[in-house]
Amino acid sequence: MESTFHEVYYDVEQAIDLAFKGKFVLKFYDYLKVKGVLRREIEEFIESSTSNEISNLVRDLDDYLEGGDDSVHKQLREGYGHVPKPEARKIRNYLYGILEDAWKYSHDKRPGRRKKQPK
Repeated sequence: MESTFHEVYYDVEQAIDLAFKGKFVLKFYDYLKVKGVLRREIEEFIESSTSNEISNLVRDLDDYLEGGDDSVHKQLREGYGHVPKPEARKIRNYLYGILEDAWKYSHDKRPGRRKKQPK
């Protein structure tokens, strides 16, 4: 299972790249369910550099969308200026959704959360 989980990191990295090309292909919660990811694995993902990178991208996009005249906002305009603000908003929401799906999946995988079998 460990080697399979490395595919998750690769797929998330690919999803980030595709998001900046306007393609939102990864429904992360469903993806995790299909892969049968364990709770400890999703916890590792939440603490990983990939998750941290997504958080930083979301923060940068928030600042870019906010705008401003200070040096930080000028740098963000240089970095993200090729992305129209409506598209930047979609990318930001998509990336934040990946993080939310990871948190939700981790929450749902807590011990004692098994679904009842129908009679």
